[in-house]
Amino acid sequence: MAFRGRGRAAPAGYVPGLGRGAAGFTTRSDVGPMAAPGSVDDAADASGSGSRSSELRAAKMAMRQQQQKQQQGMFGAAPQGYVPGAGRGANMGKADNEGGPTGSYDSFGGYNNDRPVDESQYDDDDDEADKIWAAIDERMASKRKRKGANSAAQDEEDEQKSSRSKIGVQFRELKEKLADVTEDQWANIPEVGDYSLKFKQKQRQEVYTPVSDSLLEQRTNANLDATAGTTGTGIAATTSAFESGTVTNMSGVGAARGKVLGMSLDSMSDSISGQTVVDPQGYLTSLSSTKIATNAEVSDINKARLLLKSVRDTNPKHAPGWIASARVEEAAGKILQARKIIQEGCNVCSDSEDVWLEAARLHPQEVAKSILATAVRKIPTSVKIFLKAADLEPNDAAKKAVLRKALEANPSSVTLWKAAIDLEDADDARVLLSVAVEKIPHSVDMWLALARLETYEKAQKVLNRARKALPTERTIWLAAAKLEESQNHNQVVEKIVERAVKSLQKHDAVVTRAQWLHEAETAEAAGAPLTSAAIVKFTVGYGVEQEDRQRTWADDATGALARGSVATARAILTHSLAAFPTKRSLWMQAVDMERKHGTPETLDETLAAASKRLPRVEIFWLVRAKEQWLAGNVGKARDILTEAFAANPDSEAVWLAAAKLEWETGEIERARVLLQRARERAPTDRVYMKSALLEREQKNFKEALSLLEEGISNYKSFPKLYMMGGQICSEDLAKEKSNLDKARKFYQRGLQECPQNVILWALASRLEEKAHTFDATGTVKPGLGVTKARGLLEIARLKNNKNPLLWLESIRLERRANNDKLADSLTARALQECPNSGLLLAENIASAPRAAKKSKSADAIKRLPEDPLVIAAVATLFASDRKNEKARKWFDRAVILDPDIGDSWARFYAFELEVGTKEQQDKVKERCVKADPKHGELWTNLSKDMANRHKPMAELLELVARKLLSAKNGDA
Repeated sequence: MAFRGRGRAAPAGYVPGLGRGAAGFTTRSDVGPMAAPGSVDDAADASGSGSRSSELRAAKMAMRQQQQKQQQGMFGAAPQGYVPGAGRGANMGKADNEGGPTGSYDSFGGYNNDRPVDESQYDDDDDEADKIWAAIDERMASKRKRKGANSAAQDEEDEQKSSRSKIGVQFRELKEKLADVTEDQWANIPEVGDYSLKFKQKQRQEVYTPVSDSLLEQRTNANLDATAGTTGTGIAATTSAFESGTVTNMSGVGAARGKVLGMSLDSMSDSISGQTVVDPQGYLTSLSSTKIATNAEVSDINKARLLLKSVRDTNPKHAPGWIASARVEEAAGKILQARKIIQEGCNVCSDSEDVWLEAARLHPQEVAKSILATAVRKIPTSVKIFLKAADLEPNDAAKKAVLRKALEANPSSVTLWKAAIDLEDADDARVLLSVAVEKIPHSVDMWLALARLETYEKAQKVLNRARKALPTERTIWLAAAKLEESQNHNQVVEKIVERAVKSLQKHDAVVTRAQWLHEAETAEAAGAPLTSAAIVKFTVGYGVEQEDRQRTWADDATGALARGSVATARAILTHSLAAFPTKRSLWMQAVDMERKHGTPETLDETLAAASKRLPRVEIFWLVRAKEQWLAGNVGKARDILTEAFAANPDSEAVWLAAAKLEWETGEIERARVLLQRARERAPTDRVYMKSALLEREQKNFKEALSLLEEGISNYKSFPKLYMMGGQICSEDLAKEKSNLDKARKFYQRGLQECPQNVILWALASRLEEKAHTFDATGTVKPGLGVTKARGLLEIARLKNNKNPLLWLESIRLERRANNDKLADSLTARALQECPNSGLLLAENIASAPRAAKKSKSADAIKRLPEDPLVIAAVATLFASDRKNEKARKWFDRAVILDPDIGDSWARFYAFELEVGTKEQQDKVKERCVKADPKHGELWTNLSKDMANRHKPMAELLELVARKLLSAKNGDA
């Protein structure tokens, strides 16, 4: 039925283009789970809506039904079992035994499942259309494919998509696995959050809509301060307008705001035109410190406000609830509301002093005065309210008046009496105290204050009355003892303290030993050392076991000394020495305390007592003689040593001390005689060494060598005798080959007897290194001596394994011979054998190239962070880099770690000489003299030089530091 002609209506169910195959099709966006085939058209028809394809299918179905009705109208209904075309043999290419064509049939398209019989209908246009659709299908299929070959899982997924199965079918296997889920796993499944669009819209920032000016005005009026609510501002009229319900005058609101702003600006202006009293910087600071409440804080304040309102309603007599509510409003910036709440609290809880005090705090000073006046009428026994009222008064007269009224209502309040007395002068205070001790006799402070203001005689009477009123109070007894000590009645002090201890025991007053010692330290701090000593004397033994007394008392003295109570520590040690007069440790502790915290007189007295109690202990005699010699009392020092000889006739230390005293004072003959007697009475290796040293200093080298030979014959294992012999022959005598041979013999004999002494090996190698200087002819080459010295040091290292001093000597020998590569090799070997030697690490830093010094320093600090030699080497590196503050800090650390190393002090002082001030230099020198260092390579070489033996410590420090600076400048 072709439709022809224009202007005519289309037949019912007509779909344009449907006859030529122009039907709707689906795209990838439409692919997804769908209903089962055969039900789609029906569902679309039933719904009455859908996609374009469903509309076309509905139209097609309607057209089929129309055609069927027309055919039935023309020919009637087909007989039952009729198959079109079956009479002419149209079996659709099937076998004879198969049935006829299946599927639906219509007059427009024939059978929908079979191709037309007439092949002539398939023309070129149809072929071209099929190719186009095939290309489209192939293109769509290629887009769905992933790169490379599809996996089995992808094939399965494609199969599922192509089958368009339902969601339930796709998750069927997963649902079956739910049977294995335990109850705990079910319980641990997290809650699903709300990610709906509605919830996301709720999270958007809240949109604020501008409100009307009337609401803004109402809020402004509600928050304005009462001081601004006068009729002159125009705000009161506006408020009345709100209350009466009349129309708001907006011009009045604007005028009121302008008036308030003008008042604020006027308050900032000075009387001089054009000036302001506002500090710009302070104003900006105040703005920066202004707290802006966040939404969370506002929410917290609202919650607290509701909670506290519930507290006030349920328990109105609970004063903390009113106070907390007022403070919440104050924190929220609503001071008027806070005042209103606290005033209501004062009415409800009129018997709570805290509420009244909080109300006074929240109001201005004048209003607070009236509030407190009401409070004292409500609570006349409240001390806090009276004290607050007195604080608010502007002058002392008004404060005195308030406090006197307070004392009338509360005569037994110690706090009020103290506050009133503090405002009076001495005479009026004495009168008030006289009344106070009558009103409150249990107050110790009142009795003591009155005694301090009275004269000596009246103070005695006051303290006697106080003892009767308070027989168990130890403070009054000790005050009486201090009073007697202030009048120099020293004998009475001990009697009072003794009576105090007995009286307190009689009245069963519990006072521990620690409390008594604390009272002793307090008395010392108050300038009463005799009272402190008396307390220690009568109480230090309380509760101490017999066998623990010495240890406990020694610890008590150490603790008191650490707290700065020298007199108390001295009293404890005196009592301890009285109980244990022969304990050397206690005497040493006492001597050390007097040396650090006492005077020369007290030190001498302690040493004399120690020498008398322990005459066989040489150290007390020697220290006492040295202190007298340093003080310039040479005669007294001789007398002390004479007494020491009588007590210790065979003591080497006493003989040598006596000889040194004469030696240092220039009495060489006396020293020589003393040393000769010492060799006869108490011969020792040190006596022979000192005797030879004296002769060497006097340049009696022959006599010195004779004494050394005599000493070696008696003490073969004393290495210093061999060292001195070799040094005399190689340094003091003429540079001759015979003297070289004598020096070699001394060292060879010493190495045979003392092979473990590394100093002898080093001296022997240095002698061989300088052997060419003893040859007047010049035939001996310097290199030969280096070779012999190297051999000696190798033998020494074999006999003394892992000795850093021998490695250092070998390294420096090669550097003096300009064999830097060999020196570096030896350094590496030395650090492998002695990795934790500060001596080698310091030398490695000093000899390294400048570019490598930092890395080597870091490695050394990592290995030995507390070694003084390493710390000093790093400090020297900082000084060379002009990092003066760091260098000073590290030098100070080095001398603190080991103050006995003189080289560290010399380097520190040399650094201060270069960059420090005179004050810093003197400070380092003073610390060095106090430390009295004895060791150090350069320090020992210069201090034991014959020309420097008698130089003082300060001069020796200067000498070593100058030599370091000259060596540094020479290297530079």
